Amino acid sequence: MRKTEEDQGTMLLRYGKSILMGGLTAFAVGLALLFLFAAGVSRGLLEEGLRYQLTVVSCVMGSFAGGILAVRSCPARSLFVGLAVGAVLFLVQLTLGLLLFEGIALESGGVGLLFGSLCGGAAAGILSGGGKKKNGRRPKRRTR
Repeated sequence: MRKTEEDQGTMLLRYGKSILMGGLTAFAVGLALLFLFAAGVSRGLLEEGLRYQLTVVSCVMGSFAGGILAVRSCPARSLFVGLAVGAVLFLVQLTLGLLLFEGIALESGGVGLLFGSLCGGAAAGILSGGGKKKNGRRPKRRTR
């Protein structure tokens, strides 16, 4: 095996690990936001009719937080990494929905969660910047 193939394998493993950790972080942040929203609804600070919108907002914010975490460790393909974190978050939500409930219908709000997850991850990929910034200085000119 050539050295470049080993480097690509190592890079793929690092990206995969970052995407999974970002997805789990996104799920944890989203769950924490859902608990805060539930407390707000129970105290009467938020309306009960806003539960779907609050769910999508928690999905977007969680995906954004997880995407920032993943993009910071893998800055080269930031938009791809952010979208992958959003996809992982949606797949985790879909899996838990299938395990805890009898069935799931994407028509009953799953599409909003999908787009919320993807948009939050894409926003993290675009806005977090990732990578090292170049200095404003020009390289030194060499004299002959």
